[in-house]
Amino acid sequence: MLHRIALLAIAAPRRVLVVALLIMVGCGIFGAPVAKHLSAGGFQDPTSESARATQLLVDKFDQGDMELLISITDDNSADGANSPAARAVGTDLADRLAASPHVGAVTSAWTAPPSAAPALVSEDGRTGLIIAGITGGESEAQKHAKTLTDELVRDRDGVTVRAGGVAMTYVQINTQSEKDLLMMESIAIPLSFVVLVWVFGGLLAAALPLAVGAFAILGSMAVLRAVTLVTDVSIFALNLSIAMGLALAIDYTLLIISRYRDELAEGHDRDSALVRTMMTAGRTVLFSALTVALSMVAMVLFPMYFLKSFAYAGIAVVGFAAVAAIVVAPAAIVLAGARLDSMDVRRLVRRVLGRPEPVAKPVEQMFWYRSTKFVMRRSIPIGVVVVTLLLLLGAPFLGANWGFPDDRVLPQSASARQVGDELRTDFAVDSSANVVVVLPDAEGLGPDALDGYAAELSRVQDVSSVSAPGGTFVDGAKAGPPSAATGIAEGSAFLTIGSTAPLFTDASETQLDRLHDVAPPEGRDVLLTGLAQINRDSADAITSRLPTVLAVIAAITFVLLFLLTGSVVLPLKALVLNVLSLTAAFGALVWIFQDGHLGALGTTPTGTLVANMPVLLFCIAFGLSMDYEVFLVSRIREYWLASGGAGADSSTAHQRSDDLAPHVRSDESVALGLARTGRVVTAAALLMSISFAALIAAKVAFMRMFGVGLTLAILADATLVRMLLVPAFMHVLGRWNWWAPKPLARLHERIGFSETLDDSSDSPPRSRQHVATGNEHG
Repeated sequence: MLHRIALLAIAAPRRVLVVALLIMVGCGIFGAPVAKHLSAGGFQDPTSESARATQLLVDKFDQGDMELLISITDDNSADGANSPAARAVGTDLADRLAASPHVGAVTSAWTAPPSAAPALVSEDGRTGLIIAGITGGESEAQKHAKTLTDELVRDRDGVTVRAGGVAMTYVQINTQSEKDLLMMESIAIPLSFVVLVWVFGGLLAAALPLAVGAFAILGSMAVLRAVTLVTDVSIFALNLSIAMGLALAIDYTLLIISRYRDELAEGHDRDSALVRTMMTAGRTVLFSALTVALSMVAMVLFPMYFLKSFAYAGIAVVGFAAVAAIVVAPAAIVLAGARLDSMDVRRLVRRVLGRPEPVAKPVEQMFWYRSTKFVMRRSIPIGVVVVTLLLLLGAPFLGANWGFPDDRVLPQSASARQVGDELRTDFAVDSSANVVVVLPDAEGLGPDALDGYAAELSRVQDVSSVSAPGGTFVDGAKAGPPSAATGIAEGSAFLTIGSTAPLFTDASETQLDRLHDVAPPEGRDVLLTGLAQINRDSADAITSRLPTVLAVIAAITFVLLFLLTGSVVLPLKALVLNVLSLTAAFGALVWIFQDGHLGALGTTPTGTLVANMPVLLFCIAFGLSMDYEVFLVSRIREYWLASGGAGADSSTAHQRSDDLAPHVRSDESVALGLARTGRVVTAAALLMSISFAALIAAKVAFMRMFGVGLTLAILADATLVRMLLVPAFMHVLGRWNWWAPKPLARLHERIGFSETLDDSSDSPPRSRQHVATGNEHG
């Protein structure tokens, strides 16, 4: 297939590029509006206890799917929230919200019963709250909230009006994410181009990866738009599409152009060099793309559409990047011809500085060859030091705490953040900490049974009050009439528990356990919801499925690397080293964003991490680490086979020498492989880290966390792991790197992948020795 693609690129490069351009334009037209169809939610498990409780509240009690808070503040009157102006504005807004078909229950400081109204007024008396339940599910409720707030929320009559709550938090996350995308593009693309110019030299060659990246990004946006027609998709998947599309396009194009130049330096004509490039580097690109895509497929196993969305985006962008790299890039190379290396900025800089042109060096004098030999001579101490360092950097992750994302992920300029801060500091009761208990089957339960249950719940530590149909209970005693936060309808009932336990803390977890332990009336089933329970359910949904997901990723990685290498040792080595490469990133997330060091990089530390983020980081960074593993191991294997290693065709092996011990041949293969790919992997990692580091400019806190984690993971993998641990481990293992049981070895001979060329191609025949050893002086 790759041979035919190369011949097509040679025969009709303009047609290939025109078709690609038409596809790109079509994807752009269809996919450009995708942000308007995406949602900011997807962190909840839709099958969980809290989700079922919330659905009952919506269906039977008209409570709404998402809470919208509107704060009314009057700083101009001594009466504050009770001033005529504040009362008029608050009452009018509450009435207009209640009249909307997209709003369920509405309560406010001016319309609530006298027993409940004080909790809706700030301690200084200046701010009153309106609480409205927005209907439409997690996705549609955001849109309804935006429409309502655009229409209703504005300052008037000297009164300040702000919108907040979960619904507004999601609306403003969507808006901020669209701005962050533009910021990210304005940072990543120019910086990447500058580095590409330095890596490739020619301006035309540097522009090619950006063109491939544009194809991948627009294609993935079209796929995401299509997916939104059948299911919810997170807006944050768009960030991944842009960052990963650019990064992978650069990776794959850099590998292809580097190999193409190597083949030209070996004396091949341009057509022959392209065919050979596609049958070696092109095969590596396809294999790498398959590995990365399958690593991301595992995220579909999680129930949250936030994680599923990244699987959709990841698979789409990897697919388009790979297709563009093996179809569009060869056609562009053919069409460019000798102009591919034109406008070499490096040559101009050398002339300006009066420096001579670089002289080709033997491979033994190259930096990567010499550094690899140095590491292998000291493999044990270097390996121990690097592994210890990575484990120490990852140690903070052992203290990770999980928390649900709230308004604090937004910058302080966002109204949802301002309302949230007011609730946490100026109100005696933070309604976001409430726990709601739903009895799906309350048929036949008398008032005494529900009141007794509410009284027992009110005795639980850190419970401030329990609102039940029969009244409000405090410390086991009835303290007042019922509020709007309770009810009985259609054979079901719900109670609202006011909590003083800080969210996402041990106290909150302990309180949930004790609330679950309170015996329900007559043994009826109960369901709990509220942010504390939602957070627990989300964390449980991840941890319960994590072993399966990790097993799937490990199995996919093992099988694919076995098919590539014919070894069972190298896949195990790759699994261990890839996990090690992530430890520093995981530790940094806790140390910076949970514990607040380095000023939490401008975010607000809450003492928790969003549980979805480490899982997301693991799946993506693990797949990208495998990207570099495939680049490196495939080239090392070329040299191993050429030296007469296990699996080589002895009739074409490179001067097999019986006086060279197998471990010497293995070490030499590793050194030559790193010498040929070290510069490519390092340049690719630098460029990829620029793409992901651009996410650090995001104003949404967990996307900044995501950018930091991916950047650190990529840099650690390309430096500490690929430069130090890989040669150290492979030196220690020696010939055992390539070991496999005989039945598996025979299986690999039948179905395994290989980068060696056969001589049936239309390129001029050459010995496999030359293919494997590559450009000794390039």
